[in-house]
Amino acid sequence: MKRNILLSILVATAIAPSFAGGILTHTNQSIQFLRMIARGATVDVDGVYYNPAGLAFLEDGTYLSLNIQSAYQTRSISSQFALFPLAGDATRNYKANVNAPVLPSVFAVYKTNNWAFSGSFAVIGGGGKADFKTGLPMFDKLTMSTLAAYNIMPNAYELNSAVEGSQYAFGVQLGASYRLSDSFAVFGGARIDYMQAGYNGFIRATLHSNPNATPMDLGLDVKQSTWGVTPILGVDMQFGNLNASVKYEFKTSATFTNKTLLSGESSSDPTLQGTLMAAGFGDGAKVPNDIPALLQVAAGYEFLPNLRAGIEYHHFYDRKAGMGAAHKEQYLTGGTNEYLGGVEWDINDRFTVSGGYQKTDYGLSDEFQSDLSFSLDSYSIGLGGAIRLNESLRLNVAYFWTTYDDYVNDATANGVTNVDTYSRTNKVFGIGIDYTF
Repeated sequence: MKRNILLSILVATAIAPSFAGGILTHTNQSIQFLRMIARGATVDVDGVYYNPAGLAFLEDGTYLSLNIQSAYQTRSISSQFALFPLAGDATRNYKANVNAPVLPSVFAVYKTNNWAFSGSFAVIGGGGKADFKTGLPMFDKLTMSTLAAYNIMPNAYELNSAVEGSQYAFGVQLGASYRLSDSFAVFGGARIDYMQAGYNGFIRATLHSNPNATPMDLGLDVKQSTWGVTPILGVDMQFGNLNASVKYEFKTSATFTNKTLLSGESSSDPTLQGTLMAAGFGDGAKVPNDIPALLQVAAGYEFLPNLRAGIEYHHFYDRKAGMGAAHKEQYLTGGTNEYLGGVEWDINDRFTVSGGYQKTDYGLSDEFQSDLSFSLDSYSIGLGGAIRLNESLRLNVAYFWTTYDDYVNDATANGVTNVDTYSRTNKVFGIGIDYTF
């Protein structure tokens, strides 16, 4: 019996999507983004990421920018299941705090004549750790259902579990911009991406009648890493007070290589090892982890010498990127669409304030969502300002928060209740220094 239960758990774990790019790609890479959001038509140092072609319109000189963000998220799942009441719970609530107190990014530009050479380092995805200290609904439901098939009901045992997941993606970008005329510039470059991810957890059931009896005892530790290259092209066009830009990041082909450690009584079982490998979680297994291509179109307008505004559109080609051993991208109904707008006002020569808005719509489906990795449509608002400390030094500060739409995944069938409600919160604080010489 125990072997059958363990195999069922492993299969359920394997079909849960691993961390992937695109859906988790960060566009908040500068404090100026946090406080204005629509930065796609900027001609400033953070254009290294947002509008690299526009760097060719900077004044000659060297530009540096250091940005530090502190991000705080919660991820919550409220779950109802037919067997939960037998364990005394009509609804079970699961929550993880995802804190990333230091998310750094660095931008650098050297502008001379018609050329601008640029580089950056940033956390382009992930950057935090989610720790579900009481496990996840998918593990509790599967364990209860499998034990019930052997007439072991939830009121006959104590179930303990925990799951921790993390993902970090670092990018180093290099490129060159060239001004072809007074109104047109181009950019070519690439970003080298290094990604690491993993999760570990356990699930254990102990009989009330015999605490030494464990019909379920399984631990799994998976670490993943890979790297890839993202080619980037951009154009920038200036028409009087109007500036327009287009940037395209090609798909990054990448494949995770697993390092897996299975613990528990059956860790050496060859059947279990085979199940893990077939599902993409075995030691040495190769798992797709592409970063989807990104199209960005933006426009900015200077209404007054001290008043600017921008609008922007992003499209991530998520369905064309491999996401996990189960290829969860096939369950998306479309790519991600983002709509951005922002305003910046120079109060005087020293103080600047700005604000912005972003709406994010994913092509979600019930089959795409899972307890281990779920996405939610949202809108974000950013506010902040800048203080020019002297002619060469500027301080940026910002606060950015996101409001998410809950996602209800109702898999109730044949009178068996099975409903999960996914929720999130997010807030980001940022401070940065821009230096020109």
